[in-house]
Amino acid sequence: MGCLDCCIKCLGGVPYASLLATILCFSGVALFCGCGHVALSGTLAILENNFYRNLSETAMLTDVIYLLQYVIYGIASFFFLYGIILLAEGFYTTSAVKELHGEFKTTICGRCISAMFVFLTYVLGVAWLGVFGFSSIPVYLFYNIWSTCASMDSNSSVCVDMRQYGIIPWNATPGVACGAMLLEICNSSEFYLSYHLYIVACAGAGAAVIAMIHYLMILSANWAYLKDASQMHAYQDIKTKEEQELQDIQSRSKECLNSYS
Repeated sequence: MGCLDCCIKCLGGVPYASLLATILCFSGVALFCGCGHVALSGTLAILENNFYRNLSETAMLTDVIYLLQYVIYGIASFFFLYGIILLAEGFYTTSAVKELHGEFKTTICGRCISAMFVFLTYVLGVAWLGVFGFSSIPVYLFYNIWSTCASMDSNSSVCVDMRQYGIIPWNATPGVACGAMLLEICNSSEFYLSYHLYIVACAGAGAAVIAMIHYLMILSANWAYLKDASQMHAYQDIKTKEEQELQDIQSRSKECLNSYS
């Protein structure tokens, strides 16, 4: 029974809300970063193979895509560390930790750190909302191309001009895919894979937004808990001092009465 009670007590100390938010955050960031990285490489291959004759013209586009991939590396590293920090913060602001480690005391520094996490998570949530909107752009572009191909037959001369989307410069040649060439692009493995990876990356960004909202609710509740705990301890300290002063007064009164008697 002793081991069972210890296990139950340890399980009670797990901040399940923070754990769920951390799993959701890691999953969303992993989907966005992993799928986005591969999809960018596939997009570069599609553009180089079908919309450029002179590969030297792709230098700027290649640099931009490589830059985005490096940004993805940074996002993955940062949110891996940030998720662990928020999970640790959740452990130390649960009532179970109070029971495990005895009397729980909070400081002004601790409350300021919790408030800082609330603000930072709010900013990151807004940033992820922007990333979610940005990641929906390639999904929209690929869907337009796919729907164009779906409405074509083998003799159609419908064209897709990638220059009008601003992805490649206007001086890129040919910059346009028509008819059978367009159908070949849509039927290629690079297009199919990149399209679906962009969808998954967009879903991952949406999961990260939900995780940030979840974190924000948890951190706000934890900050309120810390504030209430500090006020309660201040009240208990004042109450203890008043009781001690009252006992001292009573003791002195008894001593005075005994001296007169």
